[in-house]
Amino acid sequence: HHLTLSFFPDRVREVVGVVGDVKQDGVDSNAGMSTVYWPVAQYKPGVGAIGPWSARPLTMVVRSTTPPQALTAAITNAVHQVNKDIPVDNALTLEDFVNTNLSQQSFNMLLLSIFAGLALLLSAVGIYSVLAYAVRRRMREIGLRMALGASLRDVVRMVVVQGLKPTLLGVVIGLAGALMLGRLVSSLIYGVTTRDLMTYLSVTVLLVIVSFFASLIPAVRASRVDPLSVLREE
Repeated sequence: HHLTLSFFPDRVREVVGVVGDVKQDGVDSNAGMSTVYWPVAQYKPGVGAIGPWSARPLTMVVRSTTPPQALTAAITNAVHQVNKDIPVDNALTLEDFVNTNLSQQSFNMLLLSIFAGLALLLSAVGIYSVLAYAVRRRMREIGLRMALGASLRDVVRMVVVQGLKPTLLGVVIGLAGALMLGRLVSSLIYGVTTRDLMTYLSVTVLLVIVSFFASLIPAVRASRVDPLSVLREE
C-alpha cells in the first residue's frame, strides 16, 4: 500500500510493515493516536508543517546484556563516529525512565499504603479494646458458663466469634465501597483495576487475620476466669 502524508505531499510513501500498539504518551496512559514511522535517512532539513526537522530531538534505544550504566560513553562514541556534531544527553536506563514516568502514581501509592496501615492498626486496637471491655463486663457470665460445664474452647470461641462478626460486616461494606470507588482509585494508581479479585481477596483475608488475633487476647483472658471466685461474688 502507498500513502501521501499531508505534511510531506512531495512524494508517495510505501508501507513496508505494521507495528503493534505502543504507549505513546506514557506507560500509565491508554490514549491512542495514529502514528507513522519512516526511516531517519528520509528526514529532510528545513521547515515542514510540524516544525524544523533539523531541530527535533531523536531518541535511540539500546538493548544490551552488560550493565547499562557502563554503556553511555560507548554509545556517545558510536554516535560521534557517524556525526561528531550531534550532542548526546539525557542517557538513562529504561527502569529509571519508567520510575520517573510513574513517580506521581508511586507517591499516591505510598500515601495510600501509609493511610491503609494506620487504618489497619486502628481497627486492630479498636477490636481489642472493645472486646477487652466486653469481656470485663461479662466476667460473671463467663464464670457461670464455665461453672455449668462450658469448656475453655467454648469460651474462646464465643469471644472470637463476637469479635469477627463486626469485622465481617465491615468487610462486606468495604468491598461494596471499593467496587463503587474503584474507578477513582484506578486513575490514581498505575496497574490497579476495578475488578482486581486477588487484591480484594488478599485484603479480606488480612483483615480477618488481624481481627482474629485482636480477638484472641481477650478470649484467652476470658478463659482464665476462676468459676469459684465468680460464684462467691454471686
